[in-house]
Amino acid sequence: MDTREIRWAEAMRAERVGDSMAYEAFLREFAIFLRRLVETHLRRTRFGVAETEDVVQEVLIAVHSRRDQWDIQRPLLPWLNAITRYKIIDTSRRLGRDARMRIDLSEEEWARMFTSDCINFDHNLADAERLISELPRKEQAAVRTIALEGASTGEAAKKLGTSDAAVRVAFHRSLKKLMLAAQGRL
Repeated sequence: MDTREIRWAEAMRAERVGDSMAYEAFLREFAIFLRRLVETHLRRTRFGVAETEDVVQEVLIAVHSRRDQWDIQRPLLPWLNAITRYKIIDTSRRLGRDARMRIDLSEEEWARMFTSDCINFDHNLADAERLISELPRKEQAAVRTIALEGASTGEAAKKLGTSDAAVRVAFHRSLKKLMLAAQGRL
């Protein structure tokens, strides 16, 4: 039998009797394994690996919230694999839909877009601010730092205390949401 199966199943059983340290150790080890697995899958399906952490977190949340549904008499790995597989499938479908709406511009193009004379900021500033304020806080911070302040993703990451990849993901997600919100207002 796989040693991971034994260790992880013992940790899950220990969690049921209150051993939170064993459960936390399992989650950390599983997350490391999961990151490699998800990143490999996203690369193989030609999607960017920027979504890796989101998928890992979704799987960990699903495992945690459904941990009481695992039958301790049955192997753990097939149960974990099923959750992981469905979360990867969901993400792949979402990424496929998102790819059709994706706008890939360089940082210079984004900067020019927000400083262009063709945009009447006096007229649109209140609307833009209202739309930005409806975003989650992290996405608001990314938009304001990159689009309005003109920071690079590296500078924004340093200012916001996060990684470049997290800033890029938050920025692209927020731009997509802003575009959809603006289209709904036209």
